[in-house]
Amino acid sequence: MISVRNVHKVYPTRSGPKLVLNDISFDLQKGERLGVLGRNGAGKSTMVRLVSGAEKPTSGTIRTDMSISWPLAFGGAFQYNLTGKDNVRFISRLYNQDFERNLAYVEEFAELGPYLREPFRSYSSGMKARLAFAISMIIEFDCFLIDEIASVGDARFHDKCNHELFERRGDRAMIIVSHDAAYVRDHCSRWAVLHDGKLALYDDFEVAYSDFKELIGWKPPPGWPFVEPQVA
Repeated sequence: MISVRNVHKVYPTRSGPKLVLNDISFDLQKGERLGVLGRNGAGKSTMVRLVSGAEKPTSGTIRTDMSISWPLAFGGAFQYNLTGKDNVRFISRLYNQDFERNLAYVEEFAELGPYLREPFRSYSSGMKARLAFAISMIIEFDCFLIDEIASVGDARFHDKCNHELFERRGDRAMIIVSHDAAYVRDHCSRWAVLHDGKLALYDDFEVAYSDFKELIGWKPPPGWPFVEPQVA
């Protein structure tokens, strides 16, 4: 289980301390999938980084007895001056994995071609996310952190990602952050809304999504929803 208790996160800024997460608490059991909704800048990615251990909370505790991936669309786990191939080698050694087997998998899955031999710092954000996702799949984590991976690549790449995560690893715990509400609805068993630093938990997606839209002041555009005219 992952246990998050009374976590605050404050960043220093030129205009003073910025409170991003304000006393958030939740538990995630093995096999559960938590989908987090929130507008840009709400602190979703910050929360994921804290759970991953990439950053520390200002106060509060995060405890777990599960192995946790780095955020799948986050390149912070990699060495920027190394090539993609050497990053595979580094992660393989770190987790005592077979490098040649892992390299073959990453080459096939990430589809980076000759760029796999180029420095990671030269990658586009999409290429970094592809490599991060592929390398995450070579380590069998108990919990996967998914930060906007649905926005990376084309439909075929999305299908590959979904197969690896939700079919081959359907028994794993997950925290999923995405602007795509349908993606969160379809792949999660619980939901949360992060707004003004506060986290609210839900067992019903429609209630969570309704509250989220109200909190951000979403208003339907004119003519919403559009209804196709009936043809006699």
